[in-house]
Amino acid sequence: MRTGLAFAGFGVALCCVGVAGLGAWNLQTVRQAAGPIRETADGFLSEVALGDSDRAYERLCEDARSRWSAIGFTSWVRTPPMVTDYEITDVSVATRSGRPHGTVTVKVTRDGGISEERRLPVVREDGDWRVCGDPF
Repeated sequence: MRTGLAFAGFGVALCCVGVAGLGAWNLQTVRQAAGPIRETADGFLSEVALGDSDRAYERLCEDARSRWSAIGFTSWVRTPPMVTDYEITDVSVATRSGRPHGTVTVKVTRDGGISEERRLPVVREDGDWRVCGDPF
């Protein structure tokens, strides 16, 4: 009986160590992703505000580029009221199936001073971070 309890206790302790290790790994992955996710969104928004739609288009994920041609995206970006400024207000990072993804909350200012809050989904694709979804 004592031997059985000792093995059960060892098994529970081993599970606790494993869960703690997995949690620490997950936290480290999330923390390491926040900076690059912010930089990706910042670069994308900067290019949109400057009217450099070609470079902004290159920052889109494959799924978004399959829905938007480069010409269509350029037309969409240049349709008034255009983005003139932005402020990143929050970056949240989570993992799904062990892969980090992020959401950047941004206050976008358009021609005429109209402001609105938007959320940009950012995903890891082919080793780079990319804006995914319809960012406007």
